Amino acid sequence: MAFSNDGGRWVNTNSLAVQVVMGRWFMVFASFLIMSAAGATYMFGLYSDEIKSSLGYDQTTLNLLSFFKDLGANVGVLSGLINEVTPPWVVLSLGAVLNFFGYFMIWLAVTKKISTPQVWQMCLYICIGANSQAFANTGALVTCVKNFPESRGVVLGLLKGFVGLSGAILTQLYHAIYDDDPKSLILLIAWLPAVISFAFLRTIRIMKVIRQPNELKVFYNFLYISLGLAGFLMIIIIVQNRENFTQAEYGISAAAVVILLFLPLGIVIKEESDIRRGKKLQAINGSASQLKIVTEKPNGDMAAEPYPSSSATDGATITEVVGAQALPTSQKQREADSCFKNMFRPPNRGDDYTILQALFSIDMLILFFTTFCGIGGTLTAIDNLGQIGTSLGYPKKSISTFISLVSIWNYLGRVFSGFASEIFLTKYKFPRPLFLTLILLFSCIGHLLIAFDIPNGLYIASIIIGFSFGAQWPLLFAIISEVFGLKYYSTLYNFGSVASPIGGYILNVRVTGFLYDREGRRQLVASGAVRKAGEDLDCNGVHCFQLAFIIITAVTVLGALVSVILVVRTRKFYRSDIYKKFRDEARAAEMEMALDGGGGGVVTVAGGAGGGTAGERKGG
Repeated sequence: MAFSNDGGRWVNTNSLAVQVVMGRWFMVFASFLIMSAAGATYMFGLYSDEIKSSLGYDQTTLNLLSFFKDLGANVGVLSGLINEVTPPWVVLSLGAVLNFFGYFMIWLAVTKKISTPQVWQMCLYICIGANSQAFANTGALVTCVKNFPESRGVVLGLLKGFVGLSGAILTQLYHAIYDDDPKSLILLIAWLPAVISFAFLRTIRIMKVIRQPNELKVFYNFLYISLGLAGFLMIIIIVQNRENFTQAEYGISAAAVVILLFLPLGIVIKEESDIRRGKKLQAINGSASQLKIVTEKPNGDMAAEPYPSSSATDGATITEVVGAQALPTSQKQREADSCFKNMFRPPNRGDDYTILQALFSIDMLILFFTTFCGIGGTLTAIDNLGQIGTSLGYPKKSISTFISLVSIWNYLGRVFSGFASEIFLTKYKFPRPLFLTLILLFSCIGHLLIAFDIPNGLYIASIIIGFSFGAQWPLLFAIISEVFGLKYYSTLYNFGSVASPIGGYILNVRVTGFLYDREGRRQLVASGAVRKAGEDLDCNGVHCFQLAFIIITAVTVLGALVSVILVVRTRKFYRSDIYKKFRDEARAAEMEMALDGGGGGVVTVAGGAGGGTAGERKGG
C-alpha cells in the first residue's frame, strides 16, 4: 500500500490496474492516442477552401497561410528546449493550450464571430495552432524513443504512423459529430487534441530502460492492430465515396474507429499481466540461472567484480562500474571546455553530440538540404491537393477521397520505413540514409503524375505522395538519433524538421502559388471577365500546376543525389553494432535495480533472453 497525494487516498500498488497504468506499455498506448489526434495540419486541404472563400484570399495568400502552418508544425525548437529541462507533461500541456487557442481563433474568424482578421493575424493563429503538433511530438514521441532506444525505428514508425492516420480518423469523427460542415471541422481540431493531451499528462514520462525479451513482438502486435485500423479506414472511405452516408452511418463508422484505437489496450493489459505473473513465479521458484553479486563492503583485496560495459570513445575503452561510474578523462575535459570551443570537434558518430556540434556538422547540413528538397516537395503537393483536384476537374467527393488516401498512405509509409529500415539494418546492415534516397526517387513519380495530368492519375499520385511523405519522417528522425546520440534528442529532433517549412515556403508559396496565380490571371484576361474585390482567384486546367511540379521533381532528384553523400559518409558507421551501448546501459540499469535493496546481503540476478535480467534480494 502507498499513500497518494491525490486526495489523501491509500492506493493498492499491488493491483494489476495500477501496474497497467504505471507501466511502459500503457505509456505507449497513451502516445498512440495523442499522435492519432495530432495531425490536424495534414487536413488543411479539407478546410482551406472554406478559409479562401470566407476571407476572399487568392492562392498566393492561401499558400502563405499554408507556409505558416508548416512553419508552426515543424519548427519545434522551443518545445525541444523546454523538454530538456522539464518533464514531458509540461510540454504536452503547453501544446494543448496552443492547439486550442490557434484553431479556435481561426474558427471564430471563418464563422464571422469576430471581425475579419488581417492576413498576418491569420498566419499567426495557424502557426500557433500547428506548433502544438511539435509539442505533442516532443512530449510523447521523443519520450518513447528514449524509453525504447533499441527499437527506435519501430517506435518512430508506429507513432509517426498514427500521426499520418490522424487525418482519416478525425475526418470520420468530424462527420459523425458535425455532419458536413467544414467550419465545424476547424472547431473539432481545436478541442479534441487538447482534451486527449490533458487526459494523459502524467502518463507520458521518462522511465528506466529495461529491455524485455519480447519487446519487438509487442510492437509487432501493435502494428497488426494499426494495420487493421488503416485497412478499415481505407474500405470505409471507398464505400463513403460511392454512397452518400447519413450522419448516423458516419456515427457507426466513427464508433468502429474508436474501438480499433482502443484495441492496443488489450495488449497492454496482457503484457503487464504476464510481467506480474513472471515476478510471482520468480519470487516463489527462484531463477533457473543465477549470477551472485556480493554487495558487502569489500575487505582488503576482496572486491566485487565490476560490471563491464565498454564503448569506444576517442579510441579508448571505458570500464563502467555500477554505482561508481567514472567518466574518462577525455570526456571530462570535453564537458569542462566551452561548447563553442568544441562545436567543430564532434565526437565519433553514435556518441552524444552537443547541440552546436550536431548543427554545424556536415551530416546535419546534408540532412537539412535533403529534407528541404524531399519533404518540401511532397508537403507542397499535399497542401495544394484540394486546389489541384479542383483545377483538374475532379468532383468534390473525390477531393475528399484524395486527402483521406494521403492520410492512410502517409501512415503506411511511416510504419513501412520504420519497421523495414529496422529489419534491414539489423539483419543486413542496410543503411537508413540509402532508404531515404530511394524514397525520394519514388516520390518523383507522384509529382510527374500531377504535372502531366494522367487520366485518374491523381488517385495514384495521392497514394505515392502520401506514402513518400510519411516514409521520410521516421528515417530522418532515426538517422538523427543514431548519428548524433540521444542526450539532446529533444532539441535535435525538432531542428531536423526545420528544413521542411523552408522548403514548403519556397516551393509552395514562391513557386507553386506564384505560377498558379499567374496562370489564373492569364485565364481571367483571356475570358474577358473582371475579378471583383475580395473574390478568390481560380485557375482551371493542367497548366495551373504543371510547371510547378516539373520544378519540384527536379528539386527532389537533386535532394536524392545529395543524400547519396550521406550514405557514403556513414557506411562504416552503419556496418558496426550501433545499438551495443544501449544494451550495455540496459544491463547496467537492471543491475542497479537489483542492487537498490542496499544494506548488504546477496542479490541474485536471473539471466533472461535478449539480455534481460530480474533481481531478487536475499537476506539482510
